[in-house]
Amino acid sequence: MAEVCTYLNYINGQWTASSTGEVEASINPANKHEIIGYVQKSALPDLNQAVSSAKAMQKKWKKLSGNERGNYLLKAASILESRLDEIAETMTREMGKTLPEAKGETARGVAILRYYAGEGLRSIGDVIPSTDSEALMFTTRVPLGVIGVITPWNFPVAIPIWKMAPALIYGNTVVIKPATETAVTCAKIIECLAEAGLPAGVVNLVTGAGSVIGQGLADHPDVNGITFTGSNEVGKRIGQAALARGAKYQLEMGGKNPVIVANDADLNVAVEATLSGGLRSTGQKCTATSRVIVQSGVYDAFKEKLLQKVKEITVGDGMKDGIWMGPCANEGQLRTVLSYIEKGIQEGGTLLYGGRQPQGLGNGFFVEPTVFDNVTGNMTIAQEEIFGPVLALMKVETIEEALQLANDVVFGLSASIFTANIGNMLTFINEMDAGLVRINAESAGVELQAPFGGMKQSSSHSREQGRAAIEFFTSVKTVFVKA
Repeated sequence: MAEVCTYLNYINGQWTASSTGEVEASINPANKHEIIGYVQKSALPDLNQAVSSAKAMQKKWKKLSGNERGNYLLKAASILESRLDEIAETMTREMGKTLPEAKGETARGVAILRYYAGEGLRSIGDVIPSTDSEALMFTTRVPLGVIGVITPWNFPVAIPIWKMAPALIYGNTVVIKPATETAVTCAKIIECLAEAGLPAGVVNLVTGAGSVIGQGLADHPDVNGITFTGSNEVGKRIGQAALARGAKYQLEMGGKNPVIVANDADLNVAVEATLSGGLRSTGQKCTATSRVIVQSGVYDAFKEKLLQKVKEITVGDGMKDGIWMGPCANEGQLRTVLSYIEKGIQEGGTLLYGGRQPQGLGNGFFVEPTVFDNVTGNMTIAQEEIFGPVLALMKVETIEEALQLANDVVFGLSASIFTANIGNMLTFINEMDAGLVRINAESAGVELQAPFGGMKQSSSHSREQGRAAIEFFTSVKTVFVKA
């Protein structure tokens, strides 16, 4: 058996053990007896050192041209690409998603780095006519300073990179605290950035408990901005702490994403997209399909096709060929999913398929893909984010009723409709309260060059990715020049 490595914090260009001397095991959710690696259980002195390092380097990093900063990202992209298979395998073993999904996500990380490398040569301001004919007035953008990055376990390559890359290209320095469940994967990303030659202090990694390191970032007086993806409960605490001291914050949180299937939909396309959007990555996506709202004219036909496909899903270790769906990422998430399934049954939903832990996979955190019928809008499984492979089927008569039901939750992240009718499409685009709306495509997924974020309680109303990232990671400075 291969040696189990201990991964260190990365502070001021050095791999460093935490001040506590304690480590925590990252385990394989497909086999809880397998340890992927040990990560540091850090304390506030470690965080303070990382923030101090980032603060000390920020002015020097800011003074580099955008092109110079971009060259570092290009080098990191090439290094990540050369290690794609290794890092994807680490992701699968540490988080559980299937190896093809992990490879796709790692390739996306490469593309994000290259995209933001190009941002170093793009416009960062506008010339504005002055009322004074002898003056020049224009805007430019300046970095916030030190950015605290707090990332979840469900996209352990893509989310850290889509937060760090824009922060860096716009002249900020970074302290990242990843989820402990996927801290080994994050350490390997930092290895790529370090190998690319980023100056010491530009990027810093500190692992540890969210209540200590995550909250510490939110509270730290020298952290100028916080970008967070995770649960609503934690996100609100992070936002309140940042607001209290005047720091900028960006929160991407939960979703309860609907798919609407109209009477005129291509049912084969709708079923495949519902399965992919709802059950890939074991439903552990903030954009995952959770509610499937189907017009009555095709409800029974859609349900039959869906169940036929769900029964074909293979569940198991994502490292093995032929596996379609892996485990929940940790035991706590498995227990949460099972508790929601039980609530669905208790509140009157009809369990059509799944809902149990599959036989023969007791060493991992597995649950069967699950489908409920006869779900009403007031049920818990129709209102709260489950973050697991659970689909709730809901029957409606009209598109107007479908939209009312789709909007009747506190979240507003993503939504899809399947229809051939232009009127249905336009009504959906105009009336769906979600930051991402997709027509004849699954609810999960957004292209890296496009803005991403939610409405209502899904977000702090800022946007990530694409050109929109500049809005969070910089401040506008207006310049007036008089000869």
